[in-house]
Amino acid sequence: MALRINDTAPNFSADTTEGTIDFHEWIGDSYAILFSHPKDFTPVCTTEFGAAAQLADEFAKRNTKVIGISVDSVEEHKKWKADVESFSGAKMGFPIIADDELKIAKLYDMLPAEAYLPDGRTPADTATVRTTFIINPQKKIELMLIYPMSVGRNFDEILRALDAIQIAKDTPIATPANWRPGDDVIVALSLTTDQAKEKFGEVKEVFPYLRTVKAPE
Repeated sequence: MALRINDTAPNFSADTTEGTIDFHEWIGDSYAILFSHPKDFTPVCTTEFGAAAQLADEFAKRNTKVIGISVDSVEEHKKWKADVESFSGAKMGFPIIADDELKIAKLYDMLPAEAYLPDGRTPADTATVRTTFIINPQKKIELMLIYPMSVGRNFDEILRALDAIQIAKDTPIATPANWRPGDDVIVALSLTTDQAKEKFGEVKEVFPYLRTVKAPE
């Protein structure tokens, strides 16, 4: 079965650049971003890990832990880490999971069950290992983004989506297209307009089904 939003993120134990972890225990009471890569020492992935390293403070503000996964060994990850830090000018303070046996890539439905690593493999052999997951403190999957090999991830969008997920948590709102923090939000259809006014104050009714309010503090 393919993973879907609201599914429990599969748990696993794995070796990382910061020791062995139990994934659910590692997440704890935080949000988590798990982003996967087909191979170390590849150009697009180096820029992506660098971008994540540069945003360490932004993720910390959002109670969010970041963890990478690549289908190479811990030893290779540690060597590659030096390149990432040199390129980005930022310390890479998050772990990278070693998935050289493809167990996690298959557990998270990024590779078919019969996939294996041939001798002399190239990134093309694991090209589908290009998914980003946002996971909440209840260990539920909130978002999945899948990128092709040629397209570097937009970490501004990942942060924006994380903000949108967090602002709507336990509040009957949604965020419109291109929403940014501070913009108005949409009232959920579960509330009548009168209920929305009572809860949020002023309501702008564009259509009976599209009503906006100021974003909650």
